[in-house]
Amino acid sequence: MTTTAPQDEQLWSRCDGCASLLYRKRLRRNLDVCPECGSHARLDAPDRVAQLVDPDSFTPLPDRAVRVDPIGFVDALPYPHRLGAARAGSGLDEAVLCGTARIGGHPVALAVMDFRFLGGSLGCAVGELITRTAERALADATPLVLVTASGGARMQEGALSLMQMATVSQAVAGLREAGLLTVSVVTDPTYGGVAASFATNTDVVLAESGARLGFAGPRVIRQVTGATLPEGFQTAEFLLRHGQIDLVVPRHALRGRLTALLAAAEAGRRVPVPRQEPAPRPAPAAGAAPAVTGPARDAWETVRTARHPGRPTTLDYLETAFDGFVELHGDRLGADCPAVVGGLARLDGRPVMVIGHQKGHTTAELVARNFGMASPAGHRKALRLMRLAARLRLPVVTLVDTPGADPGVDAEQQGQAAAIAENILALSVLPTPVVAVVTGEGGSGGALALAVADRVLMLEHAVYSVISPEGCAAILWPDSSAAPQAARALRLTAADLCRLGVVDEVVPEPAPAAHGDPAGAAELLGRAVAANLAPLLAVPPATLVRRRRQRFRRFGAARSAAVSPAVEAADRSRTEVMP
Repeated sequence: MTTTAPQDEQLWSRCDGCASLLYRKRLRRNLDVCPECGSHARLDAPDRVAQLVDPDSFTPLPDRAVRVDPIGFVDALPYPHRLGAARAGSGLDEAVLCGTARIGGHPVALAVMDFRFLGGSLGCAVGELITRTAERALADATPLVLVTASGGARMQEGALSLMQMATVSQAVAGLREAGLLTVSVVTDPTYGGVAASFATNTDVVLAESGARLGFAGPRVIRQVTGATLPEGFQTAEFLLRHGQIDLVVPRHALRGRLTALLAAAEAGRRVPVPRQEPAPRPAPAAGAAPAVTGPARDAWETVRTARHPGRPTTLDYLETAFDGFVELHGDRLGADCPAVVGGLARLDGRPVMVIGHQKGHTTAELVARNFGMASPAGHRKALRLMRLAARLRLPVVTLVDTPGADPGVDAEQQGQAAAIAENILALSVLPTPVVAVVTGEGGSGGALALAVADRVLMLEHAVYSVISPEGCAAILWPDSSAAPQAARALRLTAADLCRLGVVDEVVPEPAPAAHGDPAGAAELLGRAVAANLAPLLAVPPATLVRRRRQRFRRFGAARSAAVSPAVEAADRSRTEVMP
């Protein structure tokens, strides 16, 4: 916003976004966001603190900024003169305001950068103050919230300013090792050394609407490359589409989003009520009856039901079976796969990390979500969220509904096989409870990448298989028209897989199936997940991992041979009729 008088005297401001003339008091009531175009004006650090934290809760750190001139830098003016002018103009000792506070009742250590002070540049004093704030967070066992606004490292301090990127990052790493949440709130602008360190290496990266973030500025990029930059380049919205940040949040919603994240982190650190460790549930015996009984359903008909376009999706379940979902985006490597959604939610009041495949109901939704087939970016996003859950000591719930992983050329070039393999490996050692539910199609390795869990549930009319019936028929039968026969031979129904011990429990669906009563299906799913999760919460992490490994170790030759006589007879019949 452009003004022509001191802030305490001015009556009107002109919006830099739409050039509207705005009454200053109205603009302040709207948190300095233009009511006409939504453009977010820059805030100084004291105003930002006042907007984010609970009233009267901010206490500045006792550490004061030290006057630093390490290399005797002089351009048009000696560096100390520039520092003095910045202090006089901003009323701050340095380009960051640090302290402790409460946000939504949750204690935090907070560092807020101020662009007015030499462009929010990162110098030795700024790095020291932010590092001490992180160390205070570690000492108090509280989350760290960083609000960034910077042009980059401070040139007047030479290579020592560059070292601050590593200094602050090491402090962030210490919090990560301790399982304490770190959040950066990126505001406009955030560039250079700040963008390439603590603005983007925290657990969660939020960006205020319209904020710009990047290593090199657009002018430098154009000068060096001669390229025409895409529309919206380096804006928060552009970066969200390219997997670089978790959320774009308008200013009025920032405090609420931070409160939700902090609440989840605080709940994860609460010590569970001591109780006797539950005994491991034995694997179902070969031939044992599944949890759901009733008339036998044809396998091919079950496949068709599992693929019904009206069947609830992960986002549907998040809206009804869970509460307070905060979606987190991106793999941090360049993409945000729409076929995988994930984030923080509450189940029966307990924060959990939910990750699932997302299809859609209409043709347009299915195409936009790639029919629930995850790219490598989707698997890497899921991996990032699993590891975040483990650091925050939150249970993981996965909802599996995919025909399989993306089989495209781009996916192969981007390392599809390795991405799936890394997820399976990570889940094998994840030190937090994991409950997986196959809600629709469980297709091959794309499904298993989310289903290496302590408890594996399956909806009554879902399917789970090494390959689709059509694919199996095309390989082993004359053509894909034998898909119904292949479906029966693959033993892919919930009842079959419960008998084989692949699935621990079959979750019933309302009649005739989940698509007929999505709300009822969500209630049954939520109840089943909560019941299976509860006994896992007090199990020590090492025991969880050991049992999970034992669970999947049993799927060897001995286990595969332990099938019911009925299954063996059907297999013999199947072999006899194969061409």
